[in-house]
Amino acid sequence: MVKSIVGNVLHVDLTDSRLWVEHPDESFYRKYGGGSAMGLYYLLKELEPGTDPLSVGNILTVFAGVPTGLAISGQSRVNVNARSPLTGAVGDSQAGGFFPAALKYAGFDGIVIRGKAKKPVYLLLNEGEAELRDAGHLWGKCTLESEQILKTEFDDPKLEMMQIGPAGENLVRFAAIMNMRNRANGRTGRGAVMGSKLLKAIVVRGNRKLEVNDKQEIVRLNREGAKLLNEIADVKGLNINGTGDVVPFQNSIGSLPTRNYREGQFEAF
Repeated sequence: MVKSIVGNVLHVDLTDSRLWVEHPDESFYRKYGGGSAMGLYYLLKELEPGTDPLSVGNILTVFAGVPTGLAISGQSRVNVNARSPLTGAVGDSQAGGFFPAALKYAGFDGIVIRGKAKKPVYLLLNEGEAELRDAGHLWGKCTLESEQILKTEFDDPKLEMMQIGPAGENLVRFAAIMNMRNRANGRTGRGAVMGSKLLKAIVVRGNRKLEVNDKQEIVRLNREGAKLLNEIADVKGLNINGTGDVVPFQNSIGSLPTRNYREGQFEAF
């Protein structure tokens, strides 16, 4: 098994408050890697055609990639997939920050979430263990406030979490999932899907160490990559304008979905 892979995929059934861990073999990881590819594997395998995105039947997946958690600049990334309440098709959204790496340090490569809780809950991943906890005292609060509450409860200022605020709780179809207060899985209404499941947050903590086969090569690549940043136009634009830098170009080539939806278009999915 690749050393930067944990080998654990957590499955959560919110309806029955049931949790179990899958241990995929190396061939599974080599085929799907992680991120959206691994999330889509579970969606395409299990999601029933015609499932309402805000219904109990939708499946939410949270996966990091193979290099996430290693000392590689820009590689702490997490993908969240589910059927989108905005389009009816599969929605994909990515975010950075410390949460993606912390997910692996907590002992998991990803999470597959099904069902709907009977009351607001949050999912705690703590040193390889997982449990659902009551989130009634967090429901209705903005992400900054609930983050402060949880860090105080755990007496851990470095506690990482991805969570929803009132928009997600009230099923706003473009609601985001936030981590570090300013990192967002902001596309395709992932926050509304979490809200429909009464899942307030995913909280992670752990100290698992990831390894690589060639540490010196990782160091070399990091140093070489840093030298190239100012030479790559796309990277410079992101540095100056953030993710919004890509919107004008995407609009110019017609790849944004704003005018692509037709009534009934995705009913077969």
